[in-house]
Amino acid sequence: MKIYISILFIGLSLISQAQNKISGIVTNSQNEPIMGVEIYAEDLNKGTSTNEEGYYELTNLPTTKIKLTAAFIGYQTETKLITIQNNETEINFVLEEAVFKMDEIIISTAFNKLQSQNVMKVDHESISSLQKKGVATLIEGLTTIPGVSQISTGVSIGKPMIRGLSGNRVLVYSQGVRIENQQFGDEHGLGLNDAGIESVEVIKGPASLLYGSDALGGVLYFIPEKFAEANSIKTDFTQKLFSNTLGSNSSIGVKTSSNNWKFLVRGTYNTQSDYKIPNGDRITNTRFNETDFKTGIGYQNSKFSSVVRYNFNKLDIGIPEDGVSEQTTSKKTIFPKQEVNNHLLSLNNIFFFENSKVAVDLGYISNERSEFEDSNEAALHMKLNTLNYNTKYTLPKLGNIETIVGLQGMHQTNDNYGEEYLIPNAITNDIGLYGTANYEWEMNVLQAGIRFDNRNISSEENGIFGEEGYFEKLNKSYNSFNASLGYKSSLSDRLLLRVNVASGFRAPNLAELTSNGVHEGTNRYEIGNSDLKTEQNVQTDVNFEYNSKHFEFFINGFYNHINNYIYTSPSGTQIEDNAVFNYVQNEAKLYGGEMGIHLHPHPLDWLHFESNFETVTGKKQNGDYLPLIPANNWNNTIRLEFDNKWLAEGFASLNVSSTFNQNNVSGFETASNGYTLVNIGIGGKIQINKTTFDISLNGNNIFDKSYISHLSRLKVDEINNIGSNFSASIKFNI
Repeated sequence: MKIYISILFIGLSLISQAQNKISGIVTNSQNEPIMGVEIYAEDLNKGTSTNEEGYYELTNLPTTKIKLTAAFIGYQTETKLITIQNNETEINFVLEEAVFKMDEIIISTAFNKLQSQNVMKVDHESISSLQKKGVATLIEGLTTIPGVSQISTGVSIGKPMIRGLSGNRVLVYSQGVRIENQQFGDEHGLGLNDAGIESVEVIKGPASLLYGSDALGGVLYFIPEKFAEANSIKTDFTQKLFSNTLGSNSSIGVKTSSNNWKFLVRGTYNTQSDYKIPNGDRITNTRFNETDFKTGIGYQNSKFSSVVRYNFNKLDIGIPEDGVSEQTTSKKTIFPKQEVNNHLLSLNNIFFFENSKVAVDLGYISNERSEFEDSNEAALHMKLNTLNYNTKYTLPKLGNIETIVGLQGMHQTNDNYGEEYLIPNAITNDIGLYGTANYEWEMNVLQAGIRFDNRNISSEENGIFGEEGYFEKLNKSYNSFNASLGYKSSLSDRLLLRVNVASGFRAPNLAELTSNGVHEGTNRYEIGNSDLKTEQNVQTDVNFEYNSKHFEFFINGFYNHINNYIYTSPSGTQIEDNAVFNYVQNEAKLYGGEMGIHLHPHPLDWLHFESNFETVTGKKQNGDYLPLIPANNWNNTIRLEFDNKWLAEGFASLNVSSTFNQNNVSGFETASNGYTLVNIGIGGKIQINKTTFDISLNGNNIFDKSYISHLSRLKVDEINNIGSNFSASIKFNI
């Protein structure tokens, strides 16, 4: 395949192309040039930075319309829609100072607007900001975003949860394609490493209009790191150390670009011992080892842009069974354990026309999952292979109306090779058609869309009828129509209102349709239901935001009604000392929201105070509570920012995170006590000769608080979460 891609790129490079160029000057409001401003064209995966005179230049550009963004810390982000028709175009930017975080381009929504222009409220966080919090894994960092939680198994396995929904109700995207990794299982993690990922966007609500089935609860959209600026080469190395797990995380990357070609490669190794709880004991076999490799190659000329990326992730994860037993700092996993190999290959193309464009994204994901009970022969061995595609056409703009139509789908096969079958051999096919439009007038934006989807699931019969492990033959087809309507209005220069109503859907997964046995970690015998219907929901979101020079305030509220909500219910019987649970359906509702402030008082320009609160309640139609709903959380941070000759772009932070009691539990859950964790951090840039070192020191749970998260899968065995953990990180260019 690499040979064909190379031939394609070489052929394209020989095509005659118009050498369009954009150049200009970036200044502040006092007409002073700004050095180091990032100028970036997202569609082209192409960017540069301004020099000492504030000058920038981009060459070899298509004759079309592109969005050009100018971004720099301490200034408001500016985006311009530019029509390139001449060989040379001059575009200047004047940036206004801003004391809060930069206004980011949102990639996960249809029209790639700035956050302040977007109809849908989307949380955007850079991975570097999450890493500064001293987290050991990617999912641990995501939980610092209001409305995002995790179902955890120690520190090695985390399932993302958005506003009380998880598993197949939350869709994950990376490299522009959807990730499929048997996400129906609570013990199945993301299979992504934060190295080589630039940022994450979180859609908190149904996004089925853009992403189809399984986006009923929301989307985590990971954006890979950018290529190097044109005609440059960059090599960097990062090393992190963790005290609690005696862990080490090392990453090295190289990237280079010319005017047409771009290339990057990154390798990462993460190894952790069993985590230690506050009494000094280690939880046996919570250790893990992770190897991650990412590479990418891109080509762009005046008519076409293409990027091929590949990610290999290998996880060797211990499965804790006995709580506190063997005490060791070894990083070699023991039985029982999991080995998971993930391959992700993506091809992202954009074809440019004078007033429109076509984007074609293709993805191949291979997930190989093995579980070893007491020997090197896998008892459970599953391979899930997925081909997916997404083609969308951005029509020529008609007045103030922007329109996108698209075709999306996937072909998926699940095959078993071990003695145990968790789910049967099966084939899944999806296809969806959608259209959405964005209309702007004065200070208002209206966005609407509609979509139709079909999912077909066919599975093989396996086992002996009437015995454990028997799966009947299935051939099911599910159809769904969905729509969304959103409105954004700038009520004043400082006050913003967003209102969104959207429907979403999720077809039942294979475990829910076919289960017939004791599932790992559940301690119960689960029986599927082949007559389950499609989950269908309607969610209403309201968002208010107030922004002034020294004060920010936001409040988000949501109400989510789900028809045919699928869950397990005890039957009152037992099979071989295991309680029997059946998959059933009922109506459900979830409601709650998030609110927060950010204070930057004048003249104390070095001081920031941030506080946010999040809450969600989930109930069935009969008033009983839904299982696995996160407890309310109140998060407070004081951050100091400073800049001196010893430490440039320095920061120091104190964070106090209070999780409340969770007494709203389902029939087979137990209540959880609240707890407060204190975290600290300090860091910045140190320059030695011509080398700049980014350093950070963090302490999480510094008072070694004993606690058990309500969403911990080890809660049933009364196993504490991790105790105090101090970490150090250093990054520099080689």
